[in-house]
Amino acid sequence: MKQLIALFLSLLLFKGNALAACYGRITNPVTDVCWECVFPITVGQNTSLISSSGFTDVTTDADSMCSCVTNGSVTLGMNLGFWEPIRTIEIVREPFCFPSLGGLTMGGRFTAPAHGRTPNPKKRGHRTSFYQVHWYHTPWLYLLEVLFDTKCLEASPWDVAYMTELDPLWDDSMSSFLLNPDVTLFSNPIAVGACSLDCVSATIDLPINSLYWCAGCAGSLFPLTGWVNAHITDEQAFSLLTQRFTLKLHREGLLWRQWGKDGQCGPQLELLMSKDVYRTQMVWPSRQTQGTCCRPFGAATAMDALGGTTPPVRGEDAALLIWRRRDCCQGMSLGGS
Repeated sequence: MKQLIALFLSLLLFKGNALAACYGRITNPVTDVCWECVFPITVGQNTSLISSSGFTDVTTDADSMCSCVTNGSVTLGMNLGFWEPIRTIEIVREPFCFPSLGGLTMGGRFTAPAHGRTPNPKKRGHRTSFYQVHWYHTPWLYLLEVLFDTKCLEASPWDVAYMTELDPLWDDSMSSFLLNPDVTLFSNPIAVGACSLDCVSATIDLPINSLYWCAGCAGSLFPLTGWVNAHITDEQAFSLLTQRFTLKLHREGLLWRQWGKDGQCGPQLELLMSKDVYRTQMVWPSRQTQGTCCRPFGAATAMDALGGTTPPVRGEDAALLIWRRRDCCQGMSLGGS
């Protein structure tokens, strides 16, 4: 509640911006979240406890029988694996446009690059584009206090945690080289061609972590900026920037590992993102809550584009809920202060 009050007080410091319309809808965690995405739930060594068809699980190296020491307290138990909604990402054309806040627009005192599209002279029929990104802490399982013991859930409050309008690296490919110097290794046809394998794998199963420079069917993860060098569809651009920004936060040490043997006792630093432990679900402009409503990073988006998930004008900004695999040592606590 303190974070919400602080947010709305901060809005008073900004002047309204009437230059461009901003559309959106406040996310309702009950009706707008596809709760089937939490499955499958596993115990021990990836033994399915509760499953759901259509959602591929990832096999981690988490110990079946585990022990953790936290603040002098020892926990002995079995590993519990599930998928947790942790963040919401907004990808917007106009700076300080917040679809997840009902289409609220801030700005006036600050300036930042806006969205633009131009023909790409190197690729016939392709365009370049630029978007700003907002990153929210939205740990709905914890906030709603459902399903699991809260010690197995991310306990961060709801918050607007990051705005690229205030990040000088987001629109500057040269400066962003500080975060991705390895981009020089993959600027060749062989590395680019390998991404087709990642596209197929992500679409039918899971992305390939070893091809970490690839964003599946969306293109290349590098550079870590808001520029889309080959804008084919809005859905493809949204998929690319979601993956790119997630990797950017890993590189900056702001997003940590909470899966596998290293993460089942608590968050651990991971600078090289594991792509297969993430899923996305669109909550704006379309609310995807039926069928295979969440997909792995890099999965094909062609059917979404044909299905009209991003209608003109009101649907050209997006908000996507990000799900992450969670491994947790669930059991009995002994001792502690």
